[in-house]
Amino acid sequence: MIRVRFIGTDGTERMVGAEEGAILLDVAQADGQPLEGTCEGQMACSTCHVIVAAEDFARLPPAAEEEEDMLDLAIGATRTSRLACQIVLTPALDGLTVRMPSGHRDMQGR
Repeated sequence: MIRVRFIGTDGTERMVGAEEGAILLDVAQADGQPLEGTCEGQMACSTCHVIVAAEDFARLPPAAEEEEDMLDLAIGATRTSRLACQIVLTPALDGLTVRMPSGHRDMQGR
C-alpha cells in the first residue's frame, strides 16, 4: 500500500492508501478531492493540477513536454506543479504529499 497525503485548500490533511500502479488522479477523485480531470487523463487539460511538496518533487519522474505545456494553463501553477493524471504511484513515492491548488479551471461549467 502506497500512502499519499492530500492537503486541501483549507489546510485539512488526509492520508490515503493506494495500490501500486494507481494513477494519482483516480486516487484523489476516489477520496473526494476537488480534481475534475475533464480529459480523463489524456493530458488535454489542466483540471487535475496539483502542487507536489517540494521535498517530494525530485522523487517524481520528469514531466513530459506535453505536461509542461498543460501546466502553463493551470491556475496557480508553481515550480512543483504536476498533473495528477501523469503520476503513477510506485513504492518510491510512498508518503507523497500533494496540495490542492486554490483555484482551477472548471471545464464542465460547474
